[in-house]
Amino acid sequence: MARHPRAFLAGLTATPKRKQNADTYGYFGEPVYSYALRDGIEDGFLTPFKVRQMASAIDAYVYHPEDQVLAGEVEVGDAFDEDDFNRRLIIPERERSRVQEFMGRIDPRQKTLVFCATQDHAALVRDLINQLKTSKDPDYCQRVTANDGAIGEQHLRHFQDNDKTIPTILTTSQKLSTGVDARNVRHIVLMRPICSMIEFKQIIGRGTRVFDGKDCFTIWDFVKAYEHFNDPEWDGEPLAPDAGWREREDGDKDAPGAEADRVADEAAGDGAGDEAGGDADSRSKEKVVIQLADGKARKITYLATTTYWSPEGRPISATAFLQRLFGDLSGLVADEDQLRTTWSDPEIREQFIARLGEHGYDQDRLDDIRRLVDAPDSDLYDVLGYVLFTTPAKTRHERAERLRQDGLDAVDGELKALLLSLLKAYETGGEAELTTPKLGQLLVARYGSVGESKAKLGGLPQVKQAFKASQQALYAQ
Repeated sequence: MARHPRAFLAGLTATPKRKQNADTYGYFGEPVYSYALRDGIEDGFLTPFKVRQMASAIDAYVYHPEDQVLAGEVEVGDAFDEDDFNRRLIIPERERSRVQEFMGRIDPRQKTLVFCATQDHAALVRDLINQLKTSKDPDYCQRVTANDGAIGEQHLRHFQDNDKTIPTILTTSQKLSTGVDARNVRHIVLMRPICSMIEFKQIIGRGTRVFDGKDCFTIWDFVKAYEHFNDPEWDGEPLAPDAGWREREDGDKDAPGAEADRVADEAAGDGAGDEAGGDADSRSKEKVVIQLADGKARKITYLATTTYWSPEGRPISATAFLQRLFGDLSGLVADEDQLRTTWSDPEIREQFIARLGEHGYDQDRLDDIRRLVDAPDSDLYDVLGYVLFTTPAKTRHERAERLRQDGLDAVDGELKALLLSLLKAYETGGEAELTTPKLGQLLVARYGSVGESKAKLGGLPQVKQAFKASQQALYAQ
């Protein structure tokens, strides 16, 4: 700058700091232009998200002698909260239950980042995921931390490559919270507290990259990190530092990449940095490992709450959220009666689905809507009814069971058996099993040919009439 007095120094940042030893504004002055996250989402440059808040009875722990101490020292009544887990205290069954919970709810083919407390914790979670996965690929889940070196960098490159599907899930401690451009991340799992607003923004940013067919990503929050959305600093300018500001005891959480991994591990007693404490600090540095008493692990249950967030960082209804994502479908359907009438006739329903496709709602996008409203086992009719009219969605099993109980009294014998077979296929495969071509395929599979089915069922007109009547009854409520 001294050699070029007429030059300007320009600074670009997504996470400006206001700390005593690192004040972006103190160096550059006030920004000449600001572009908020909400603007990026509204303009289509960033992907919106929803938050799954996962609470359980073991979010905190008090030691009881019925539990077995495998390592370390602990006294009856010693209490541990979320900040202590996997730093001072390890309960493997607890971590396994969390992995089971989110693995059972996500699409196992979608790329996922899992943020853990330490490098050791990231290794534990990686192993648990690989134990529970349905994929047969040994590289399905890998750890990428400071200690993983070149092999970790290779796993990261493969994860970032949108043409590769393996590894599908990466676990990490601090390393991947910034500087990772993986555009197709669909899930971010938080298994450690996030105390820094800057780091929180960086982690959320791992999911906001846009990608073809990616309308939304999901944050699985086991640690109440969603409370950061209520902070004035969320998607705004950071507050000026207090005069009495101090760093957290466990170090600078804004340290980048591998260095942040080492800082976190030293704070947890995993790294080099233990010598200074001497013997007096040895007990606090030795992690306590607990095995829960028989039966306790089986009683760990989770209460999941889904929150949808507007670009302004405020909670909004599922309907408003989906309308932001998928536009307003009301131009295609006037009211619930029209939707029911349309959906009850297989030919008209197929024409309507084709119209949806012409408006950009292909099958993949319709499946996205189904997942976003947490209705994977519901008919698309119920999903659209929920989005358009906030009608509670029934599952396909509920609809099929009601029809089996009350809607097939007008038929009997072989024809009733055929319709029951269709209902079973519907419960498994959805409304796609209720099309006229599917009926023809079932007749051939069941009777050898359409001609053979006539003798068993009394003619095609009777079959088609019963086929349509059963669908009118299926969607009557």
